[in-house]
Amino acid sequence: MAIVRWDPFREFGGNWLPPVDIYSTGEHELVIKAEVPGMNREDLDITVENFTLTIRGEKKAEQTVKDDQFHRVERSYGTFTRSFALPHTVDPNRVEAEYKNGVISIKLPLREEAKPKQIKVNVAA
Repeated sequence: MAIVRWDPFREFGGNWLPPVDIYSTGEHELVIKAEVPGMNREDLDITVENFTLTIRGEKKAEQTVKDDQFHRVERSYGTFTRSFALPHTVDPNRVEAEYKNGVISIKLPLREEAKPKQIKVNVAA
């Protein structure tokens, strides 16, 4: 039986994209979580410019195994870029990012003026 090497780059044009979840919290912020297992913090770059959040990185293949020793390769490697348009209600000066267990969590707080305000109604006599 011949062993055929599966090449994920052939199907996706050499690029891979980490899957993301985007949601809002009850604390008036947006959160973006991206799965980037096997990567180091140094291999990741996160920027916010003109209300666009960009996550860039490179997932490097293990150098301890030679190409001719592989029987099957299904994990994706290489560089990636993901960009997300942010609403103008996000405060770009307060964006925070955390990397833990292969997941980047990016917190995007909303501007104070974008948060709902309680208005007191006075009763006229």
